[in-house]
Amino acid sequence: MYVGLKMLRDFVKVTPQTLVKDAQKLLDNSTLWMLLVVNDAGRLVGYVRKEDISAAMPSLMTSLEKHELNYLMSKLTVEKIYRTDIKTVSPETEIEGAADMMFEMNLAGLAVVDAEGELIGYINRNVMLDVLAEEMGYREGGSRLTLEVEDRSGVLYEVAGVIANMKISIISTGTFFYNGRRIVVVRIDTEDPSAVAAALRERGYKLVAPEDFRGEWT
Repeated sequence: MYVGLKMLRDFVKVTPQTLVKDAQKLLDNSTLWMLLVVNDAGRLVGYVRKEDISAAMPSLMTSLEKHELNYLMSKLTVEKIYRTDIKTVSPETEIEGAADMMFEMNLAGLAVVDAEGELIGYINRNVMLDVLAEEMGYREGGSRLTLEVEDRSGVLYEVAGVIANMKISIISTGTFFYNGRRIVVVRIDTEDPSAVAAALRERGYKLVAPEDFRGEWT
């Protein structure tokens, strides 16, 4: 999956000339933590965060009269407070690469730009969570089987072969590492996975459930 196929295309943008008070309203009316800032040509120049706007407000609210404060707020623009260290990715970027970048740099979002540097989209943590749920087949129903397997090539192919021989479709697969153990998660298109579970056990595979890990979180 690529960033360009999952990016948000309809999202709120502001310009350096946008009043800070208007940017605050936009953030208050959305679930975004920041607004992307574009210039008059529509090119990305930076971003402004909720924290930046909040920090700008108290600095004016000293001993000013209300009319003085209102006057200053009518002049204060995003240009005075926006940040330029915005991180970008291309639409061709693998979605997992973008997710890893967000994790490593503790980012809540990435701007998506084309080869010319033009802003064409935006991805955030909500997008990544949606991709995770979709990739694991959660919304398609079925049943989930979790196996602890040897960390060797061909294991997933073997497990898939057992399921395929039973004429049951695989909705999704995922592999994870936990404390040096390889965990395989398979979602299959059946409401009763007991027959598949039995077939896998007969072939020596270890199926695990929450109770097998209970000691890890208690």
